[in-house]
Formats: sequence, structure tokens, C-alpha cells
Amino acid sequence: MERRTFLRAAVAGGTTIAFGFSVTREAIAYPAQTGPNPYGPLQAADANGIQLPANFTSRVIARSTQKVAGTGHTWHGAPDGGACFADGTGWIYVSNAELGSGAGGVSAVRFDGNANIAAAYPILAGTRQNCSGGATPWNTWLSCEETDLGYVFETDPWGAKPAVRRDAMGRFKHEAAAADPDRRVVYLTEDEPDGNFYRFVPTTWGDLSAGTLQVLVDNRGALSWVDVPDPDGSPTRTRRQVAGAKVFNGGEGAYYRNGTCFFTTKGDNRVWAYDAVNNALAIAYDDNLTGNPPLTGVDNITGAPAGDLYVAEDGGNMEICIITPDDVVAPFLRVNGQSASELCGVAFNPAGNRLYFSSQRGASGSSSGGITYEVTGPFRG
Repeated sequence: MERRTFLRAAVAGGTTIAFGFSVTREAIAYPAQTGPNPYGPLQAADANGIQLPANFTSRVIARSTQKVAGTGHTWHGAPDGGACFADGTGWIYVSNAELGSGAGGVSAVRFDGNANIAAAYPILAGTRQNCSGGATPWNTWLSCEETDLGYVFETDPWGAKPAVRRDAMGRFKHEAAAADPDRRVVYLTEDEPDGNFYRFVPTTWGDLSAGTLQVLVDNRGALSWVDVPDPDGSPTRTRRQVAGAKVFNGGEGAYYRNGTCFFTTKGDNRVWAYDAVNNALAIAYDDNLTGNPPLTGVDNITGAPAGDLYVAEDGGNMEICIITPDDVVAPFLRVNGQSASELCGVAFNPAGNRLYFSSQRGASGSSSGGITYEVTGPFRG
């Protein structure tokens, strides 16, 4: 029997599978199974074409090539990965521009305590294919270039400090970054069909100018972290330098909380859970391991205060799906009329009552048609 068919049959039969790795307490219920949205069924599309649960609303924050309302800043094309940062009683949402030929970068929108737009401005320019990234505990945004021999840039959400290229974090087709303050490392995903899962160990926590790039190695189920000899990736690409490096099919989003780094792989529609405490790996979601899978084209991922994960689709039904702490997966919202786009940049404001995301190409299917949204409602505390 083909492996994924066997796993689906085993899960359907109620069998717990260790997937070749040690299974932690949190992983016992993995993988997530299709079930009801804890917020109830999706309602008819609103004026923005978004289907949401009852009592949730959406608004457009910005549109590519147009000035952000009340500011002089023109919103970038192809908005992608994003994050929120506290700013007094307000907050800042940063958003990557996945544009090539030096047109990439990052822009920011600053909100006051009443969620009114107070300012918008660029914080990085002149880069390539800035896809996803990650926030740091010291309130910077790591913007990652999704291109061969791409770099990571550390940016200031307030725009007061110039962006800095962080060469020590390696050159490869970067996708996302997730800071682990407990082990003082930054996890990194790689968007290649034979990509790896990395971690960067800074020489000094809080300073990414120097450190060691490591790759996750699987030796018959025993996981270890091994130094990458040449983080520059030339002439030999980083993913081909260490024997036994575990291969992941198209690394995408990453999100860390409470000892676990959740990351996604689009090539096999999976959400992985790396248990950093016990150095174990589990499959938190696989579209082949549940009936009528709601989540396909898995991409950006973030978490809510209640412990829910939110995963955006690149393709599928243009949905953001929720995975609850009791391992139920269901659509949280659906964007209609934008099938040539993808959803990305999922991030909650510090209070956890507003969710931001972008449709990278909007209804036009072009990078100039991107739309960035805000969703408000009774999110679980």
C-alpha cells in the first residue's frame, strides 16, 4: 500500500502513528481532522466578497498601486507575508512585496488605539521576491527573499532604522522565519521541492549579525541539528551540504509558540509540528489524512491567543482555515471571485481581536491588484 494511503487508512481506523519520530503528549491527537468551525458556518459574502462567520466583519486596508487612505504612501504590489507590532495603544502591520528585479521590499501601516490608520511608509526597498518572514522578540521584522541565493533582511517596523542584510542567516530560497526565545534560535523554511528546515543560532541573542546556521538531520528517526559548512550557499547550495538532512517539499510559513515551531509545506499540503523541547517532529495536518480536507495549498501560518492556528491557502478555495487546539480543521473565511490569487500575510494585532491578511493578486490576477484586509469580530480570547 502506498505510504500516504496507508496513513490515511490508519488514521481513519483510530490508530496512533508515530511517523518514525518520537511522539509527544501534544502530538498524540495529530493529525488534525475535518470538523466544524468553532465560530459557526460561513455566511453569505459581504461587500468585500468575503464569507465570514456570523458577527465578523471585514474592511479593506490598502490596495496595490493606490495610496493608503489618509496617507501619501502608495501600497506595494503583490503583498505577502506580514506581522503586527505593538505601538503604544495602537499597532503596526508590516507587509512584504513579492516583486522581482529589485522591486521587492516591505511597507508598514500604523494604526492608533481606535484602529484608525495613522500613517503608512516603506521600511525596505530594492530587494527581490520578499515572500514571508517573521517577527523577532526585539520588535524587528525579518523579511525573506524567496529566490535562489536569497537573503534575510532585518527591518524596523517604525522605519526609524535602516534595514540590514543578515548574511550569517544563509543564502537560499528563503520563505519564513520563526524566533524561538526559549532556545534563542530562529527557525527558517526553504521553498524548494527538496528544501530543508534550518535554525540560526546567533552568537548573541538579539544580534543577528553573527552566528551559526544549522540544518535538521534525520538519522533513522533520530533528529539532530548539524552545522551548515558554507551558509553562503555557493557553489554548493545549503540544502545539499549535509548528508542526511531531512527533506521537506516546499517549505512555507512558520510560527513558534510554547516550545513548538509549526511550519507548512505546500508540496504535500502539510502542517508540521517541531517539538523543540523533546526534539521531535509530528505531522499536525495532512490533506491526505482526513476526509473532505478543507485546507489545500497550505501557505502562511499564524496563531491566536486562544491557541488556534490560522493557515492561509495559496489556491484551494481561497480560504484561511483554522486548526483548533483539539485538532479540528475547518474554513474560517473564504474570499470569492479571486481564484487567480493567493491568501497570505495572516497576523493578529497585539490584542488578538483583529486579523490582517492579503490577497496577493486580488480579482485581477496581477501583482498590481493586491488587496490587504482586516477582519474584526468575537475572536476567542
